[in-house]
Amino acid sequence: MITSINPANGEILATFDAHTPEAVDAALDAAVAAQREWRRSNDDERSALLRSIAAILRRDAEQHARLITLEMGKPLAEARAEIEKCAVTLDHYAEHARTYIADEEIASNAAESGVVYDPLGVVLAVMPWNYPYWQLVRFLAPALAAGNGAILKHANNVPQCAIALERAVTEAGAPSGLFTTLLIEASRVQSLIEDDRIAAVTLTGSTEVGRLVASQAGKALKKQVLELGGSDPFIVLADADVEAAAAVAVKARFTNNGQSCVNAKRFIVDEAVADRFVARFAAGIQALTVGDPLVEGTTIGPMARRNLRDDLHRQVEETLAAGGAELVLGGAPIPGDGAYYAPTLLDSVSPDDTAFVEETFGPVAAVIRCDGVEEAVSLANQTEFGLGAAIWTADVAAARDIARNIDAGAVFINGMVASDARLPFGGIKASGYGRELGALGIREFMNAKTIWIGPAL
Repeated sequence: MITSINPANGEILATFDAHTPEAVDAALDAAVAAQREWRRSNDDERSALLRSIAAILRRDAEQHARLITLEMGKPLAEARAEIEKCAVTLDHYAEHARTYIADEEIASNAAESGVVYDPLGVVLAVMPWNYPYWQLVRFLAPALAAGNGAILKHANNVPQCAIALERAVTEAGAPSGLFTTLLIEASRVQSLIEDDRIAAVTLTGSTEVGRLVASQAGKALKKQVLELGGSDPFIVLADADVEAAAAVAVKARFTNNGQSCVNAKRFIVDEAVADRFVARFAAGIQALTVGDPLVEGTTIGPMARRNLRDDLHRQVEETLAAGGAELVLGGAPIPGDGAYYAPTLLDSVSPDDTAFVEETFGPVAAVIRCDGVEEAVSLANQTEFGLGAAIWTADVAAARDIARNIDAGAVFINGMVASDARLPFGGIKASGYGRELGALGIREFMNAKTIWIGPAL
């Protein structure tokens, strides 16, 4: 049984029977048949489908946004923004996919040669709950534009979002079976990965699950893209605009109730400006409005599940128990039926503390004080993760050099880390491998095929 629970009050929203093995088998057959036809579609047909999906999402934006908020708890305004970001990405690939995957001519002596990009087939997408539409669309848009099909295994606490998105794709005119949601338990994913009808796998999730999926897909010799956890550093150097950095820091940490892989989590601040930054940061956090995420004006809703809140509180308690960190704000669950946690600020966190070592997936910010650029970079890289990073400084030229020394898939200078349909997105180290979005993203699940033609005999 798949159960959807409102994290704001603990109420059951809906229940669904899991798909039977027979239903899964039929879905895989249908996906293969649909993709065989879809791969023959032309650029105009693919673009038309993507634009149609985007239009339907915009038309029904309020309904989709409400589902997001009900099932995972983000403020309604952010849920609306998520739907619009999906539509923008669909439109982007509708316009640019043909350029990203156009045939390439390559000089090869007197012969004619080049590279063409062919779709791989049906891709299994294992997706998380924190951006239940966006995480999927940033894979699905380029996958469909490339001529692939998709089977979705979504997080089981957002089943209504998964079903609603499938309906939107179907209404837009996608061939029957080209994109299908399977309501199954996580224990059944391995059998999908091993199935010959699945050509490749993409996962957004925890590093622990990423290692498991990578081993299963690797054994089956199937391509994978893994977008995993992150403990992104937000570096504030001594010459930074502290007021601007602190204002953006609030959004960078607490967007999506602090539950994003690219939320800034470790705020590495030069000691020369640390007191001022912490004061400004704390004031911004105190201005947040915790409440019912369906109410306009709420900026912090509940965490997605109570067990996630409990684990976050463990991390805070362990950090404070170590004795060096200072609790500036928050630090405790908010009483009631919902999975709320008070927006929390920890100061003087050390590299040995839990809030530094582990990814804190919730509304908790950790400030680490440093002495100069070299120590800031060293602290930034002192983690198993390597997803995103931000640098705040008045010396942009120097920041470019600093960025090259930070272990991350993306570094933002004087801004917060965010994904963009035009730019490749992904990490290194325990944050995964492969890229989504941009030209690199669409090519991940394509066969770069060399074609060589010798002189006629």
